[in-house]
Amino acid sequence: MAISSFRNATVRHDTGPSGSTRTPSADPSVGELVGEISDDLARLVRSEIDLAKAEIKEEASRAGKAAGMLGGAGYAGHLVLLLGSLAAVFGLAHLVDLAWATLIVTAFWALVGAALFLTGRKRMRDVHVKPERTTETLKEDARWARSRTN
Repeated sequence: MAISSFRNATVRHDTGPSGSTRTPSADPSVGELVGEISDDLARLVRSEIDLAKAEIKEEASRAGKAAGMLGGAGYAGHLVLLLGSLAAVFGLAHLVDLAWATLIVTAFWALVGAALFLTGRKRMRDVHVKPERTTETLKEDARWARSRTN
């Protein structure tokens, strides 16, 4: 590498593989431009990924708090159902024996549970895991592609 001094400034001249000295031009080469674009693109992608990570972390935190609140609401609802059932049992105990009142409330909840189970099972049978419409459109696309190549 040759170094020359011009107006008290140090200027470096790069030597190529053949040993020639060439002053870099004001216009960068295509390789330099591609390298800069590649670096900028990589930085952009990294910053977008970092932004996405931050957003996902914030949303996950908010979703976790909301899920905790829904869990608490479910537990509170369970307590309401349990204590309401006990109140119904004690209310019926004024009309019939306590054991019969408990049996009546238990039978009521057994019927509610059975109805929910049967309805849920029926609806579950209507659920198709395989995406039927997507499968059909993919088959149509394949038929179309085959017809275009023939």
